Amino acid sequence: MNDKIWKSSITDIKPNKILVRGYPLDELIGKATYPRMIYLLIKGEMPEENVGKMLDAILVSSVDHGVTPPSTLAARTVTSTGAPINSGIAAGILSISRFHGGAIEECMNALHYGVEKSEKSNVSLEDSAKSIIEEYKGKKMRLSGFGHRIHTDDPRTRKIFAISDTLGISGKFVAMARAFEKAFKEKGKSLPINVDGAIAAILCEIDIPSELSNAFFMIARLPGLITHILEERNREKTMRRILPDNWEYDGPDERHL
Repeated sequence: MNDKIWKSSITDIKPNKILVRGYPLDELIGKATYPRMIYLLIKGEMPEENVGKMLDAILVSSVDHGVTPPSTLAARTVTSTGAPINSGIAAGILSISRFHGGAIEECMNALHYGVEKSEKSNVSLEDSAKSIIEEYKGKKMRLSGFGHRIHTDDPRTRKIFAISDTLGISGKFVAMARAFEKAFKEKGKSLPINVDGAIAAILCEIDIPSELSNAFFMIARLPGLITHILEERNREKTMRRILPDNWEYDGPDERHL
């Protein structure tokens, strides 16, 4: 046996044949959606139809959030230097970290901790939430996934949970997120579940590892970054001073499908 041969269980390539996790890729084309392919690659199996639809909703919810997020500003700044599109994308992706996008991972860990604490201590999710909030407060830690610098009632959160409820995905982790929100409210703090918290709860429900949460945010945000890069290149002067608050929207008026 050649000890220099290394293994991969993801994709098999042979002349005129491509197998992705064992599935012929040409059979998946036109049948499997992009979100379902993402799940297949990560988990090794095709998701149930409801999980595929849920992932689609999650990716749409984070496709863009305007010009002010750090990833967008980074992509535009690099693009303004005359750099190629891949450099702008790389700059945007590299800025997605603990404090931008990373809230999903930290919230997932907190939700797992909350559910585990409830089950091991035989207490309600509400009591578990109150206990953890006090624990975090004592350690001077912030519970990620709650509150938003702009939205007090994030429309993305409402829609994600509505779809999750309809698809039968909402379970103990969504309930845990709502328990945290309720506990904050009882303490007089208005910290509603934000989109990161909603996504965290759903990713927990469909058993996605928390260390991959940033990857989902990156995948979702990529089309937005590309669009901002193209707009920066086509509409703005090179090497301009980009002021995060000195902008205005001039796109289409509100419209609906």
